[in-house]
Order: sequence, then C-alpha cells, then structure tokens
Amino acid sequence: MKLKLIKILTAYIFFLVVWGGIAQNKPGYIQDIKGKHAVKPGEIWLSHEHILVDFIGADKIISSSWNKDDVSKQLLPFLLELQDFNVKYFVDATPKYLGRDVHLLQELADKTGMRIITNTGLYGAQNNKFIPDIARRNTAEELAQQWLEEVEEGIDGTTVKPGFIKISVDNNDSLSPMHEKLVKAAALCHLKSGLTIASHTGKALALWPQLEILSEQGVSPKAFIWVHAQAEEEETNLQKAAKTGCWISLDGLAWEMDKHIEKLLYAKRNGFLDQILISHDAGWYDPQKKSQNIQPYTTIFKTLLPLLRSKGFTEDEINLLISVNPSKAYAIHKRSIGAKRENP
Repeated sequence: MKLKLIKILTAYIFFLVVWGGIAQNKPGYIQDIKGKHAVKPGEIWLSHEHILVDFIGADKIISSSWNKDDVSKQLLPFLLELQDFNVKYFVDATPKYLGRDVHLLQELADKTGMRIITNTGLYGAQNNKFIPDIARRNTAEELAQQWLEEVEEGIDGTTVKPGFIKISVDNNDSLSPMHEKLVKAAALCHLKSGLTIASHTGKALALWPQLEILSEQGVSPKAFIWVHAQAEEEETNLQKAAKTGCWISLDGLAWEMDKHIEKLLYAKRNGFLDQILISHDAGWYDPQKKSQNIQPYTTIFKTLLPLLRSKGFTEDEINLLISVNPSKAYAIHKRSIGAKRENP
C-alpha cells in the first residue's frame, strides 16, 4: 500500500513538473484588433511599425487634429503594397497620447485584410512629455489596472483589445521614478494578462534596470522586447541581453541598413538569431506637418532580405526573422519566474 502511494505521488509530481513546463512554454494566442486567434508561425510579420504618430504632447493631443479619411487615403497605398510580400501581421506601436487611433486601424484592417495589432501602456521617453498629469499621480498598481481594463473591456468604447503593452523610458543607466513605475505597471499587467511588454529603450544602459524590475516582480525576460536595440554600439551587450532571454528588436530599417546587417551577422555567428525581431519603424502620418514624409514598409523585403541571402542567410534563418520570432514574441501567455512577491 505504501509503495503504491509513493508511485501515485511520484506520478503526480511528474505531472505538475511537466504541466508547469508546458504552461510556461505554451504557444499562446495573438490578439489583433478584430479578436484573438491561435499563433500561426508560418505567416509574415512587421513587428514594429506606425500608421500615425502625433508628437504634440499628452496635454494637447486630440483626435480631431487629424482627418481619418485623409490619413487612410495617404497610408493605404503603402499598406496595400505589402500584399505583394504576403505580410499578414502589422504591429502598430503607437501608444495612447501619441496618436493611437483604433477606429483608423479598424478601417485600414478592413481595407487591407491585414491583422493589425495595437497596444496598451504609456510612453515615458522625452522626459514624460506624453504622460498625462493623472498618470503621473497614479501608482503602478493603478496604471496596471487601467491597462487591464482595456485588455478586458476594449479601447475607447470599442471592442478592440490590445495585443501587447507598449512603454518607453529615457536612455539612462538609472530610471526616473516615473519610468520605474511604468516598468512595474507593465510587469503587473503582464502577470494578469500575458501580454508581451515592448519597451522603447535604445542603448543597453536602460535595459538592465528594466530587466531588474521585471525580475523583482517575477516576470521572465522572455516577456520583454528591447525596442531600438540597433542603437547599442557594443555588440557584446546584444549577446549579454540574449542570454537573459529577452527579445532584441532591430528596427529603424527604413533609415539605415549597414549597422543592422552587422548586428544580424553577429547574432547569427553567436547563436541568438532566434531572439531577433526586425522592422522599419517608419512611414507614419504626422498631423503636425503640412506635408508628409511617409516611408514605404517594403525595405525589408526589397533590400534587406536580398542582402542577407547574399551574405549566406538561409531561408530558414530569414523565416525566423520575419515569421517565427515575431509570432513567438507577441504570443499572449504568462511568462513568470516564480511566485511574485507580495506588494506592501
């Protein structure tokens, strides 16, 4: 009887260990503006783009500053061009108070057939210019709850729900109290929602304190995208970041090419190409400008990928960059590193 009980307990423990591993590594699902669906790693992504960005500031921004019909008319040809490259997913990284407009995104999704993904969160860079006064007074817990309300109820009275958390910090080796609060709020929101955290960061200086806060809250670096990592000049910091498990986003490809290729070759040589995301981070409509400088969303397909092939990248490696990696990075599931400490 005792032996039988031991076998039962052993089997139960084994089940918990295996199931726990599955739960941590399950594929999750994707949330675009039309709803959620299972991850499909064979489809092509643009993982950090913008339709519209308004830099006027949180205290002045109003959606009536732009004419949705005009924005749609100007951007639609650029988006339709992506059909030639079979792009299925378009991640719009414009956060609230910088021009996030889910009504506009809905219209463009209908006209293009693309799965457009929007976000929740707040953008702290540029000395909190895009943070409203009320958010400065909120606690991290209150901010996280506001973001979770968008996750659960929808954005701006619509049925559109965010597919990731977008935050931003200034590039310093120590974060300001406001930016520490944003990172903590993002961690709390992730633990409840499973949404990936994409943080406008730049050089690695500001990466390490963010990862430390995530660790304190029990969030795995696998739930974090280091945005604008192409700004980091010391390539060994890319490898150091990769060892933590975080995603490394080399965006800005519409503006420069050579430095991106060098970093992609470095990632390939050092075995962390499976943690790299690439995108243009360009092309947006700016309502504060009379004439627009919209960049195409096709540089990756027309210029970068042929160059990578010429440098020995295989089709499997290219598929990692434009399909497999983003589908994993934006898959919604909770990625924790143990029980989160209790908040006082």
